[in-house]
Amino acid sequence: VQLQASGGGLVQAGGSLRLSCGGSGRLFSRYAVGWFRQAPGKEREFVASINWIGGMAYYADSLKDRFTISRDNAKNTVYLQMNSLTPEDTGVYYCAAPVARSSGGTYYGMEYWGKGTLVTVSS
Repeated sequence: VQLQASGGGLVQAGGSLRLSCGGSGRLFSRYAVGWFRQAPGKEREFVASINWIGGMAYYADSLKDRFTISRDNAKNTVYLQMNSLTPEDTGVYYCAAPVARSSGGTYYGMEYWGKGTLVTVSS
Protein backbone atom coordinates (compact mmCIF):
# COMPACT_ATOMS: atom_id res chain seq x y z
CA VAL A 1 0.00 0.00 0.00
CA GLN A 2 1.30 3.42 -0.92
CA LEU A 3 -0.20 6.63 0.35
CA GLN A 4 0.13 10.17 -0.90
CA ALA A 5 -1.19 13.17 0.95
CA SER A 6 -1.97 16.37 -0.91
CA GLY A 7 -3.96 19.55 -0.65
CA GLY A 8 -1.90 21.50 1.82
CA GLY A 9 -0.99 25.11 1.37
CA LEU A 10 -1.10 28.57 2.85
CA VAL A 11 -4.42 29.81 4.16
CA GLN A 12 -5.50 32.69 6.34
CA ALA A 13 -6.95 32.11 9.77
CA GLY A 14 -10.63 31.29 9.50
CA GLY A 15 -10.19 29.67 6.12
CA SER A 16 -10.65 26.11 4.99
CA LEU A 17 -8.64 23.41 3.26
CA ARG A 18 -9.43 19.93 2.09
CA LEU A 19 -6.65 17.39 2.21
CA SER A 20 -6.65 14.23 0.16
CA CYS A 21 -4.94 10.93 0.81
CA GLY A 22 -4.65 8.83 -2.30
CA GLY A 23 -3.96 5.16 -1.83
CA SER A 24 -2.73 2.47 -4.15
CA GLY A 25 -2.85 -1.24 -3.63
CA ARG A 26 -5.82 -3.54 -3.44
CA LEU A 27 -5.92 -3.48 0.36
CA PHE A 28 -6.31 0.28 0.72
CA SER A 29 -10.09 0.19 0.55
CA ARG A 30 -10.10 -2.43 3.31
CA TYR A 31 -8.02 -0.41 5.74
CA ALA A 32 -9.03 2.14 8.31
CA VAL A 33 -7.13 5.29 7.42
CA GLY A 34 -6.04 8.08 9.68
CA TRP A 35 -4.71 11.59 9.55
CA PHE A 36 -1.96 12.76 11.84
CA ARG A 37 -0.15 16.05 12.08
CA GLN A 38 3.10 17.38 13.39
CA ALA A 39 3.50 21.01 14.30
CA PRO A 40 6.96 22.62 14.37
CA GLY A 41 8.80 21.53 17.48
CA LYS A 42 6.05 19.18 18.61
CA GLU A 43 5.37 15.49 18.47
CA ARG A 44 3.11 13.99 15.88
CA GLU A 45 -0.50 13.77 17.02
CA PHE A 46 -3.66 12.03 15.95
CA VAL A 47 -6.20 14.07 14.02
CA ALA A 48 -8.90 11.74 12.73
CA SER A 49 -9.52 8.25 11.43
CA ILE A 50 -12.18 6.49 9.43
CA ASN A 51 -13.00 2.82 9.13
CA TRP A 52 -12.77 0.96 5.86
CA ILE A 53 -16.35 1.46 4.80
CA GLY A 54 -16.62 5.03 6.04
CA GLY A 55 -19.28 4.41 8.62
CA MET A 56 -17.23 5.13 11.70
CA ALA A 57 -14.97 8.09 12.33
CA TYR A 58 -12.92 9.22 15.30
CA TYR A 59 -11.50 12.65 15.97
CA ALA A 60 -9.15 14.32 18.35
CA ASP A 61 -11.43 15.98 20.87
CA SER A 62 -10.12 19.45 20.13
CA LEU A 63 -10.75 19.11 16.38
CA LYS A 64 -14.05 17.30 16.01
CA ASP A 65 -16.08 20.46 15.64
CA ARG A 66 -13.99 21.81 12.77
CA PHE A 67 -12.59 18.79 10.91
CA THR A 68 -14.43 16.11 8.96
CA ILE A 69 -12.93 12.93 7.60
CA SER A 70 -14.53 11.00 4.75
CA ARG A 71 -13.57 8.53 2.08
CA ASP A 72 -14.44 7.46 -1.42
CA ASN A 73 -13.29 3.90 -1.93
CA ALA A 74 -14.15 4.03 -5.62
CA LYS A 75 -11.44 6.68 -5.90
CA ASN A 76 -9.14 5.13 -3.30
CA THR A 77 -9.11 8.46 -1.52
CA VAL A 78 -9.63 9.66 2.04
CA TYR A 79 -10.36 13.33 2.65
CA LEU A 80 -9.92 15.67 5.56
CA GLN A 81 -12.05 18.79 5.43
CA MET A 82 -10.64 21.45 7.74
CA ASN A 83 -12.67 24.52 8.56
CA SER A 84 -12.13 27.60 10.73
CA LEU A 85 -8.40 27.07 10.64
CA THR A 86 -6.17 28.76 13.19
CA PRO A 87 -2.41 29.24 13.27
CA GLU A 88 -2.30 26.36 15.77
CA ASP A 89 -3.35 24.04 12.93
CA THR A 90 -0.09 24.73 11.13
CA GLY A 91 1.99 21.65 10.55
CA VAL A 92 2.71 18.74 8.30
CA TYR A 93 -0.27 16.47 7.84
CA TYR A 94 0.23 12.78 7.19
CA CYS A 95 -2.12 9.99 6.30
CA ALA A 96 -1.48 6.46 7.51
CA ALA A 97 -2.99 2.99 7.32
CA PRO A 98 -4.14 0.77 8.80
CA VAL A 99 -5.19 2.47 11.99
CA ALA A 100 -6.47 0.62 15.01
CA ARG A 101 -8.02 2.25 18.05
CA SER A 102 -7.61 0.85 21.54
CA SER A 103 -10.35 0.92 24.13
CA GLY A 104 -8.32 3.60 25.85
CA GLY A 105 -8.47 5.83 22.80
CA THR A 106 -4.93 5.43 21.56
CA TYR A 107 -4.12 4.70 17.93
CA TYR A 108 -1.68 2.10 16.77
CA GLY A 109 -0.80 -0.35 14.03
CA MET A 110 0.04 2.14 11.30
CA GLU A 111 2.23 0.32 8.80
CA TYR A 112 2.09 2.70 5.88
CA TRP A 113 2.62 6.42 5.90
CA GLY A 114 2.35 8.91 3.12
CA LYS A 115 4.67 11.81 2.66
CA GLY A 116 3.12 14.70 4.46
CA THR A 117 1.54 17.80 3.09
CA LEU A 118 2.31 21.14 4.70
CA VAL A 119 -0.50 23.30 6.02
CA THR A 120 0.37 26.84 7.00
CA VAL A 121 -2.25 29.06 8.59
CA SER A 122 -1.39 32.73 8.80
CA SER A 123 -2.86 35.05 11.39
